[in-house]
Amino acid sequence: MTDADGGDEQGEGRVTDHVEPPAEPGWVREQRAYRGISRRLAAHYLRNLGGTLVDADDPADATRVDGDGWRVTLRSETVNVAGSISLTEVTMSFAGDPEALADLIPRFKRKAMRAGG
Repeated sequence: MTDADGGDEQGEGRVTDHVEPPAEPGWVREQRAYRGISRRLAAHYLRNLGGTLVDADDPADATRVDGDGWRVTLRSETVNVAGSISLTEVTMSFAGDPEALADLIPRFKRKAMRAGG
């Protein structure tokens, strides 16, 4: 699923190696892509939703965020949407307890939809 919501931040667009987050027994996985937000903003939103940055102190450098009953890995890249128009797309791999993800993903989506220009 891809959400498109304007805006791009300078310096984003680098592709990082993407690794699935570790999962516990009984957890499920989902992958989503959000256009028009930066990896920094995605990590910041996840922190606001109860997560902790795992591999960085700065949200701009984060590639993994863990919360209570869930884990998320983040990857960003620049994608062409039409002609010379491009946006940052953040691909997020979620792993977690089904109930935790049923709560987290819609809450994250609402935040991501309000982002951008």
